[in-house]
Amino acid sequence: MLESFNKNKRGILIMCFSSIFVCIGQLFWKVSAENGVVPLFLGFLFYGIGAMIMIIAYKYGSLSVLQPVLSLNYVFSIILASIFLNEQITNLKVTGVVIIIIGVVMIAGGDK
Repeated sequence: MLESFNKNKRGILIMCFSSIFVCIGQLFWKVSAENGVVPLFLGFLFYGIGAMIMIIAYKYGSLSVLQPVLSLNYVFSIILASIFLNEQITNLKVTGVVIIIIGVVMIAGGDK
């Protein structure tokens, strides 16, 4: 497990940054529904940066490990929605987040 993680470590870290940028972009899209075109374009900018970072990440790891790391988008989205949109984090969401994180850790360690 540790061998797989070490092999893909740089790609996993870069993919996490990609997820963060993509989620920020999506947050701006949500905000643009009520606040006009500037957040919309900021959303495209952040989402585009996230996509470019994602492409770079693929250079540093296995597709079968890095692609599932993108499921962290759900985790980051819940956190951002709670902080910036005052959405509630329910016990069910916490359970889902824990399952996602366990799955990502298992996949990140299962390249062999």
